[in-house]
Amino acid sequence: MHAIIQRLQDCLGPAGVLFEKEDLAPYCTDWRGIFSGTALAVALPKTTQQVAEVVQLCRAFQVKLIPQGGNTGLCGGATPEGDDPQIILSLKRLHQIREIDLENQTITVEAGCILQTLQEKVAASGAFFPLSLAAQGSCTIGGNLATNAGGINVLRYGNTRDICLGIEAVLASGEVYSQLKGLRKDNTGYDLKNLLIGSEGTLGIITAGVFKLFTAPLGHYAALVAIDDVSQMIALLQELQRRAGNELCAFEMMSRESLELTIRHFPQYNRPIFTAGKYTLLIELANFEEEHSPTSTRVQEVLEGSLENYLVKGAISDAAIASSQAQVNEFWGIRHHITLAQAKEPGNIKFDISFAISKIAGFIESTDALLKEQFDGVKIINFGHLGDGNLHYNLCAPEGASVDYIANHEKSLTEVVIAQIQLFGGSISAEHGIGQLKRDYLFQHRGGVAYQMMKDIKKALDPENLLNPKKVLL
Repeated sequence: MHAIIQRLQDCLGPAGVLFEKEDLAPYCTDWRGIFSGTALAVALPKTTQQVAEVVQLCRAFQVKLIPQGGNTGLCGGATPEGDDPQIILSLKRLHQIREIDLENQTITVEAGCILQTLQEKVAASGAFFPLSLAAQGSCTIGGNLATNAGGINVLRYGNTRDICLGIEAVLASGEVYSQLKGLRKDNTGYDLKNLLIGSEGTLGIITAGVFKLFTAPLGHYAALVAIDDVSQMIALLQELQRRAGNELCAFEMMSRESLELTIRHFPQYNRPIFTAGKYTLLIELANFEEEHSPTSTRVQEVLEGSLENYLVKGAISDAAIASSQAQVNEFWGIRHHITLAQAKEPGNIKFDISFAISKIAGFIESTDALLKEQFDGVKIINFGHLGDGNLHYNLCAPEGASVDYIANHEKSLTEVVIAQIQLFGGSISAEHGIGQLKRDYLFQHRGGVAYQMMKDIKKALDPENLLNPKKVLL
């Protein structure tokens, strides 16, 4: 047994340290089963002070530290790598909601709190917390901060960074940085909060955050729309933004291939509309007024009128409007199960990418054609948050291909897509982070000046490379 384990037990108690092989296993492999590593132990602190003590112990013993939330990441950012002695720091016992301040419309919450738990606590108070994503039943708010998570409501509310007013974090020195005042205006020096948000635990371990709360919608109007042309999708998006403004919450795109995959694994979601077009849109508008009020009626009329206009023009081939909140939830269930369906496939490559909305149609047309020309039969599972320019452009092996098809072609497939992202001025990571998965492409994507700036920041805040080594930067 490594000497640090006894010291960790002294600090956290016997229940706060896991070191048996079978106990370590779930923490040492990522959610997709792609990345795995080894660790001496898992430390489970219950307070920020205990996190600081674990960091100080790791410094003293020269042991690397891997912060981990719900272990739902898709890029290997919370999974140990390499042969150096490492401790996984799980924040799941640091899960208290410290304060809900309805006058200030803020909530202060610890990093290990499950996102869905946070949503439910806020809803019980009569307010609304807008961050929402497929893994919300198991991901933590600390992980959301570490990756600057996006999700389905970015179009109206922004990414995690946009709704966070302050954070508390333990630095590589073991010192605690705390800025949890809940101020909407604070222009005092460098923006340290936003430096740490999205840094994937490489610059500091976020232990708490204070977030904006919002007025809760009183209802939602949602529709599934069958459509063939990406340019027409964008035209419809612009019309709804013009007519509905901030009442437009989500504008999601799902390719026919992505829905066919979902239906194969989850046949209960089969709907005739999914074969009516090359793509299906999921559109949601929020209503903030009582049902049957003039505003409520107007929101409904905007959605129905816009879709009717596009049907008459022949720009869309079919539409289905939800008749109840239960049906709205069902529509979202279909969308969220695409990721779960793809996880059941024997091999796949995931690209979480973003573009200026004006470049999306060109990217899809050009990249689809290149891949089909060079890799006969490869399946393109394309879906995502079209309203904010974020595509989940994923690839699966052709029907009947060998089980190692993706492994044998991953490098060449990835190079084609990365080159296309560069050509169309996009980003290789919209909301999932860099982690291990995209680390080797970051220099090429961001360029030498930006990359060196990031290395200099890492060196300044973590000179011993203690925190989450071999993630983000080489």
